[in-house]
Amino acid sequence: ASLMRRAVSLLEKHNEISVLKISGMYQSAPWGVAGQADFINAVVELNTSLQPEELLRALQDIENRLGRERSGQRWGPRCIDLDLLTYQDLMMNTGPLQLPHPRMHLRAFVLVPVLELEPGFLIPGIGEARVELEKLGRQEIESVQPLTGVEEPL
Repeated sequence: ASLMRRAVSLLEKHNEISVLKISGMYQSAPWGVAGQADFINAVVELNTSLQPEELLRALQDIENRLGRERSGQRWGPRCIDLDLLTYQDLMMNTGPLQLPHPRMHLRAFVLVPVLELEPGFLIPGIGEARVELEKLGRQEIESVQPLTGVEEPL
């Protein structure tokens, strides 16, 4: 939770990014690789003058500043993971960046905080986030706390 707050603080301090909305934090079982700590997730809505690839690089820079190591196993344990879920209604695949995020509609831990911020959210090329969440059946996700009280970054 502390790293999330610091990540939001770094987003707020970026000259070309404005934080518009922040969801609460949600805890869920790990996805992809078993035997790791539960995930803590939140969604942040941004306004930016950055292009999608530039925004992705800014997110990766924040991850690096917060101690993210990229040599580990895919979907394995990591201290922080900032994903670019959507960028307006853009649909694209450049290799390093696919929009919308290719698995966001399969993960309750993404859809629940998205719907908290925007109850009628439409995933470009997929449809209503609410309908996608209903299709998932029961994926355990628990509200942990609001993502407020932003801390100073490193």
